[in-house]
Amino acid sequence: MDDGRHEHGPSADGGHGHAHGHSHSHGPAAPVSKHLRKVIAAVLIPFGAAVLIGLAVLWPGGTPGHERTGVGFDRQTQQATVAKVVEVSCSSVNGSGGVPTGDTSTAEGSSAQQQADGTCKKATIRVDTGDDAGRTFTEIVQPDQSRQLSEGQGVVVAYEPSAPKDLQYSVADVNRRVPLTLLAGIFAVAVVVVGRLRGVMALVALAVSFLVLNFFILPAILQGSNPLVVAVVGASAIMLQALYLCHGLSARTSVAVLGTLISLLLIGVLGSVFISWAALTGDTDDNTGLIHGLYPDIDMSGLLLAGIIIGSLGVLDDVTVTQTSAVWELHEANPTMGWRGLYRAGIRIGRDHIASVVNTLVLAYAGAALPLLLLFSIAQSSVGTVANSELVAEEIVRTLIGSIGLVASVPVTTVLAALVVSADRPTAQAVAEEGVRSAPARGGRGRRRKR
Repeated sequence: MDDGRHEHGPSADGGHGHAHGHSHSHGPAAPVSKHLRKVIAAVLIPFGAAVLIGLAVLWPGGTPGHERTGVGFDRQTQQATVAKVVEVSCSSVNGSGGVPTGDTSTAEGSSAQQQADGTCKKATIRVDTGDDAGRTFTEIVQPDQSRQLSEGQGVVVAYEPSAPKDLQYSVADVNRRVPLTLLAGIFAVAVVVVGRLRGVMALVALAVSFLVLNFFILPAILQGSNPLVVAVVGASAIMLQALYLCHGLSARTSVAVLGTLISLLLIGVLGSVFISWAALTGDTDDNTGLIHGLYPDIDMSGLLLAGIIIGSLGVLDDVTVTQTSAVWELHEANPTMGWRGLYRAGIRIGRDHIASVVNTLVLAYAGAALPLLLLFSIAQSSVGTVANSELVAEEIVRTLIGSIGLVASVPVTTVLAALVVSADRPTAQAVAEEGVRSAPARGGRGRRRKR
């Protein structure tokens, strides 16, 4: 019954009765005084208010419209089904009936030979959605084509109303909705089964993050707002809701928020300097070229920096929360340890975290750019030539700036957590002495701590 009266009791002696405290934190409630909570609130409340004001000022009325170009993703599409597939001679369906005379040792010559001598597929496609639902058209699939069609397969078809009637529809892609939906369901179930309530809150935070991304960040950038400002406001909103939803409204979470914020500011400054210094335009592929063509007022280099900030946020959250939790647990294990001792112990944990996280980040970018790296390898270009090209230099800058932010977040968050958790040591020791006096009542609660 004694724990019920002492709301801040689990602050110093290893945490008996922590199950009655802040249910969203990783362990015992933060042993900080009302004074320190006021200091933390004095920093975070204005920051939260600034984020809300930024959201209100920059909030877009919706994605600005434009005339469809019919290029890439900017096409009208419908759902369709492959109704029938028959094999036919390629020479009977291809436009050129002549026999290829080129060098068949080359890719072009080999492809021409297959199209002349091979067996093609003639697929009948039925449109399932839109005004032309029920309409059919045919698609010829070459033998060397990477995407082969099969009867009953769902596909996505592109529609071009200005083309001749028999050429208005063409197969653009395969319909992957069922496997993607199933995979998302398996992911959600795994998170909830393992994480339980915390897993549910993580999924809620993920959904809110996507809402902020789709309804604020992307439309605001398309409307011409500064991409850097939009990214900072949007990333801050995502960070606040994700950390507090997943880890609870506590001093521990607030320290993680402060550490993440400082690291994001560092990433923003470094990104702005080096993107400008390296003369990176952000317009390096067909997709960014299409965006710049449709919305020429968008600052593409600013869009690149915005992507770096948002891309770094998820890993930063992981690092700062882990470091804060490590320092809190170290204090619970030894309440008499000062902030310097806590920092030294916490930074030793952080060094291991740095090594694994930086390696993860670099490999993630390398994996995403693997086809590009293969092309440069085939071209037998020197490392200096490859690294100097804007396409690769952009990824190098993105990776290194994000990694610097991650490395910096470890000491920053660790020292903040050490200062906060050790600031009220007299109070913590008093509570520890009270815990010693109540030692006979620990038996049942001690067993409950074992998980």
